[in-house]
Amino acid sequence: MIQLYLEYEYWVAAVQLVLAMLGMGAGLQLADFKKVVLHPKAVTVGLAMQLVVVPLIALGFITMTTLPPGMVIGIAIVAAIPGGTVSNIFTFMARGNVPLSISITALTSVACLVTTPVILDFLISDYMTDKFSMPATKVAIEIGLCLLLPLALGMGILQRFPHYAQRFSALCVRGSLLGIVMIALGSLGAGRLDVTQAAVDDLAVLISFIITLTLVGVWLTKVFGLKSADNSAIEMEVVVRNINLGLLLKVSLFPVAVGEINSMADMVLLTMFLYAAWQMATGIFIIVWRRRRSL
Repeated sequence: MIQLYLEYEYWVAAVQLVLAMLGMGAGLQLADFKKVVLHPKAVTVGLAMQLVVVPLIALGFITMTTLPPGMVIGIAIVAAIPGGTVSNIFTFMARGNVPLSISITALTSVACLVTTPVILDFLISDYMTDKFSMPATKVAIEIGLCLLLPLALGMGILQRFPHYAQRFSALCVRGSLLGIVMIALGSLGAGRLDVTQAAVDDLAVLISFIITLTLVGVWLTKVFGLKSADNSAIEMEVVVRNINLGLLLKVSLFPVAVGEINSMADMVLLTMFLYAAWQMATGIFIIVWRRRRSL
């Protein structure tokens, strides 16, 4: 069973991302972006945070610490991917500006067609083998086919079948979650998610990375004098990343060969799952904090 999963891991990763983006698209309509267009300051700050500040924070942690290459690449992937659909849900729960959150997620998802290969190449080229060449075209095609196309199709389904879109979106999201569970269980079964591989100091650095993202997100939004609801949206976008896309990128950069052990690739996967767990915990903390402040 584990060998079967390893043989089809790439397709499991691709399908779970397609389902996630179909679900997201089925909840999006052009009207969601009208308010943002009229008030572009908040979305500009959000985009700058996603595309510039987060990669720079990742660069700082990569250059100023002695993390193992696998964890470095994991952090780089996290920095290179856009915000995820969960950030929109968390923004709603934190009483934040949901249209702003959706807009930043959608715009960075489109921009990552170009930005993700560039950021990855910049951050990880020194940690790969001499024979490695960033497959920028392949990454861009995968993002286009597995992220942007399903997003557009989902929006089309909402427009064409509005009465069924919400149910369709929910089914897609559940299917995507099932895909992530399959990746986690398959990786555990193959012995690729062993937390003992990571030193305690390295885990502390990874936790410090996500805490820093949160604190910088809170501080910078205050510097620009944004409304509290806008702050909540941008904080969530910075912290809660599109791990679905990250998993596909990991599989694309490190194709699995049955029977072959790749400790660096295993560390990349472990880093991403650890980040996913911490981002959920941090997101919940922001929700509780923001809701209490709004009382």
